[in-house]
Amino acid sequence: MQDKTNVMRILDSKKIWYKPYCYKDTNAISGMEVVNVLNEDPNQVFKTLVTRAGSGVYYVFIVPVNKELDLKKAAKSVGEKSVEMIKQKELLPLTGYVHGGCSPIGMKKSFKTIIDISAKEYSNIFVSGGRIGYQIEVGVNDLSDVVRAEFYDIVK
Repeated sequence: MQDKTNVMRILDSKKIWYKPYCYKDTNAISGMEVVNVLNEDPNQVFKTLVTRAGSGVYYVFIVPVNKELDLKKAAKSVGEKSVEMIKQKELLPLTGYVHGGCSPIGMKKSFKTIIDISAKEYSNIFVSGGRIGYQIEVGVNDLSDVVRAEFYDIVK
């Protein structure tokens, strides 16, 4: 297997099963490009989105790559009036991850995290492995336990 990412080391330390995928030799960055490279169901491959609420609090939302985050539903799920996507340049200093390699696991700080309810339809889902070109398949319940996530309907 390729280099271990911090995400993989965290899961190893917690003795959580995952299956790593490496596609760094491709140019796949967007969610749908990753789906095509992995040849997986786009409803089962999830992207990690970081937002800031009107209150200034940051939240993480995990949604299928073929869906859009519904900002109104997202705000309601965390008890805020509004949330908006952060600017790309804010991502690395805030989370430790770059755009295209942002994982919900192992961010610099712990943020309230919401996973779209559709994830519950699967035993395992795919999320970023913490670097561009890396994905992990992990149990939905294991992921929610590691990042202390809740499940809500948050997509359009």
